[in-house]
Order: sequence, then structure tokens, then C-alpha cells
Amino acid sequence: MVEDSKKQISRPSWDEYFLSIAHLVSQRSTCLRRKVGAVVVKDRRILTTGYNGAPRGITHCEVTGCLRQKLKVPSGQRHELCRGLHAEQNAIIQAAYHGVSINGSVLYVTVSPCIICAKMIINAGIKEVVFEGDYPDNMARQFLKEAKIKLRQVSK
Repeated sequence: MVEDSKKQISRPSWDEYFLSIAHLVSQRSTCLRRKVGAVVVKDRRILTTGYNGAPRGITHCEVTGCLRQKLKVPSGQRHELCRGLHAEQNAIIQAAYHGVSINGSVLYVTVSPCIICAKMIINAGIKEVVFEGDYPDNMARQFLKEAKIKLRQVSK
């Protein structure tokens, strides 16, 4: 007689799973101020990932230093002074680079998007953004809300 030994195994929720991957991706970041990771998912399958840092072939901030830090620019301001791209931008660019449609996908990101990323998220057709940490950008939230993109903060 075979004994029914159904054990309860502990599995992370889908949000926990994809956010933990976003945290792993963030470890590749070359930003001196904040390490951010992003994962674009559709039908529970990873399409692309991205982390913040200088563009391909450009000297990283760890070598050049951070101009925003030197000028004491507050977080969420003067994005044009940064050498790097945001994690969300890199994830969207990777999709375009490799010809992967992210229309209708979900973006998991370790920190809520800025306004520049919010505009890219809207035009890329991403339908939902799941994030942990908060980024000080109310305009980004307003744009995402107006575009009817679901914005959901989850805790660690």
C-alpha cells in the first residue's frame, strides 16, 4: 500500500519570485547612488531584464564619479545629468534590441518608476508595474494612472 505523503512545500508568490529576480538583476548595476533592477514578464515568463548604469561602451560612474552626487542633485531631479540609463529603460531597450514584444506585459522593478520611465512604460504597452521601494516622482504616478496602467506596491 502506497502511503499518501503530500508535503506542503513553501513556494514564493509570483510577485515575490519576480521581484527577487529583479533584486538579483540590480546587483549588476554600476550606479553609485542606487542599484535598481527590472524584469519584464508576460504570461509568467521573463522576456527581458535591465539594471541601471552607463550605456554599453561608455565609462562607468565608478571610474568617472557621479556628477549628480558632486552637484548634490536631489533624487528625482535633473535626470539629464546622469551618465546612466534606468533599469526600466534598459529592460525596454533590450526588448526592442532583440525584437521582443512587451505589449501587455508586467514590469517588476525594485523601485517605482520616474516620469521618464513612466512615459516609456506607457508607450511600450506595459499594462502593470509591480514595485517595492518608492521613488519621489508624483508626476510618474499621475501619468501611469491617467494611462490606466496598474501600479502596485508590494512589501518585502
